[in-house]
Amino acid sequence: MRGLEFKGVSSVSGPIVIVKRREDVGFSEIVAIRDGRGEKKTGRVVELSEEYAAIQVFGSTTGLSTEETSVEFLERPMELFLSKDMLGRVYDGLGRPSDGCAPPFSSTCRDVNGDPINPYARVYPRDFIQTGVSAIDGMNTLIRGQKLPIFSGSGLPHNRLAAQIIRQAKIRSDSGSFVMVFAAMGVKYDVARFFIQSFEESGVLSQVVMFLSLADSPSIERLITPRCALTAAEYLAFDCGMHVLVVMTDMTNYCEALREVSSIRGEIPSRKGFPGYLYSDLAALYERAGKIQGSGGSITQIPILTMPNDDISHPIPDLSGYITEGQIVLDREMSQKGIYPPVAGLPSLSRLMKDGIGEGMTREDHKDLASQLFAAYSKAKSVRNLASIIGEEELSGLDKNYLGFGDGFERNFLTQGETENRSIEETLDRGWESLKALPREELHRIKEELIEKYLPGAGGGGKA
Repeated sequence: MRGLEFKGVSSVSGPIVIVKRREDVGFSEIVAIRDGRGEKKTGRVVELSEEYAAIQVFGSTTGLSTEETSVEFLERPMELFLSKDMLGRVYDGLGRPSDGCAPPFSSTCRDVNGDPINPYARVYPRDFIQTGVSAIDGMNTLIRGQKLPIFSGSGLPHNRLAAQIIRQAKIRSDSGSFVMVFAAMGVKYDVARFFIQSFEESGVLSQVVMFLSLADSPSIERLITPRCALTAAEYLAFDCGMHVLVVMTDMTNYCEALREVSSIRGEIPSRKGFPGYLYSDLAALYERAGKIQGSGGSITQIPILTMPNDDISHPIPDLSGYITEGQIVLDREMSQKGIYPPVAGLPSLSRLMKDGIGEGMTREDHKDLASQLFAAYSKAKSVRNLASIIGEEELSGLDKNYLGFGDGFERNFLTQGETENRSIEETLDRGWESLKALPREELHRIKEELIEKYLPGAGGGGKA
């Protein structure tokens, strides 16, 4: 049943339509807009004043005239129907099925805007998630309920790494259901096809809900896509008791769409032209991840963003780093050397790693080994810089040992196949193998009993 329509709008500017404000109009309320030919478009209220309401249109505003356009306020926020049957389905950026099948039958409907998790209700993340990628599992461990973004650059293999994580990720300490929600914003057709084909061929598509906002979709749609994805994740996690991994790419496209709308609305810009509320807007998305007291489910987030000009101090990665618990940084120089995944060892970190590894979770030597690998790799990078100045032949014997460690570490530990799924035990064993290039007295960060037990060739050492 159609409600009351108001004919005529005050102005049309890009995706923003300005109308006179009616009584009982609410922020984020959904609006139906019809042009002079009766064609319907959807929008939402994004700003209110005493006299006017600004409506953000999901789609083109071409053909909308100030006299013939009619507006109907639907008196409800944007909502998404939710069901377990969403698993294995592909949706567009607004949560409408795009795989040719009918919407899942459901009576459960939720506001996509959602709310960040109340800090008082949060449970501290502790459970280790095995991604099968040594650079992450061994050095920058992902914990259930964590927000761990991937900072990448244009042309780097972040999409391949994201697909690999979704195919391989599992929780070792829990036998509960582990599903994925994937949201893509502003991606090209070939990228969308890559993800769908990758999940189909590996057999994990039945455990994935996909929301795809393609490059030719209205840029405004990108603001809704992550909210739809997180609403679906919250239902699967906190209503159905599942463990959910949410991968969102590319958050840079999301932020640029936010900047576009902010500019059209005439808001005062902040750094690089982004709105001053970029931090709080990103926090409203990132803080919807975590574990809640009394619920068996959880939401773990891996947002992916491409850094403009590989600048980690750009506002998007800079603000994301403040909100999230670490970052995985992809390095262009490593990628050019043929290393996959090109995870930079030193800028990357996981702030919750220490609480999810060790005896009973991964292995007793994990903390000490990771600390030693970080320290040794840092030293190897310094020696490389020195060798580029004075020449490798002028290095001391110990410095040459560190050069050998750095090359072996990158070749045998960091580098792995795109379909190679390593257990945490194999990852740790490869770390010990890399340390064989160093004199034993250089292993300052590892307990002596662990060296005896795990270092190949030390005492009765070897793999345990």
